[in-house]
Amino acid sequence: MCPVTIGGALLSAGIGGSASAGVVGMTAISTAMGVGTSVLSIQGQKQQAKAQAQAQANQTKAEQQRLLQQQSAERINQRFQEEQVANQLQKSSIKAMEARATARVSAGESGVSGISVDSLMNDLTRKQAVYNFGLTRQLEQGNIATDLRMQDFSQGSYQRQLSINQPIKQPDYLGGLLSGATTGLNAYGTLSSIEN
Repeated sequence: MCPVTIGGALLSAGIGGSASAGVVGMTAISTAMGVGTSVLSIQGQKQQAKAQAQAQANQTKAEQQRLLQQQSAERINQRFQEEQVANQLQKSSIKAMEARATARVSAGESGVSGISVDSLMNDLTRKQAVYNFGLTRQLEQGNIATDLRMQDFSQGSYQRQLSINQPIKQPDYLGGLLSGATTGLNAYGTLSSIEN
C-alpha cells in the first residue's frame, strides 16, 4: 500500500477520526517506511540465501574433486602393487624353472635318477608354490585394504558434504511485512498519544 492509501484507510476505519491530518500523514509515512525496511530486509535475506547456496555448491564441487583425486591416487598405488607382484611372480617362475633344469642336469651328470630326482623336483616346485601363494595372498590382502580405504574415503566425503550442505534459511516474507506494518502502527499509536 502506498502512504496515501494507508492514511486514507486509517481515517475511513475510524482509527484516527479525531486525529489531525499530520498524525495520519506521519502514520502513513512511518508505515510505508516500516514496510520498505521489511522489503529491503527480505531482499537482503534472499541475496544471503543465494550467496550461501552458491558457496555450498562450490564447496561441494571441491569436495567431490578432492575425493576423486584421493581415490585415483589409491587406485594408482594399487595398480603399482599389482605390477610389482606380477613381476615377482614372473621372476620366481623363471628362477624355479632354472633351478629345476640345473638340478635335473646335475643329477643326470652325477648318474642319479629315479625317486630322489623326483623328490628334488617336487621340493623345488613346492617352494615355488609357497612363495607364489605368499605373494598372491599379500596382494589379495592389499586389495582388501584398498577397498576398505576407498569406503572410508567415500564415507568421510559424505560426512564433509553433510556439514557443507546445511539447510539454508529462506526469507520470511509474511513476518517481514507484518513487522513493517507493526512498526507503522506503533508509530501511529505513539503519535496519537503525543497529540492527545
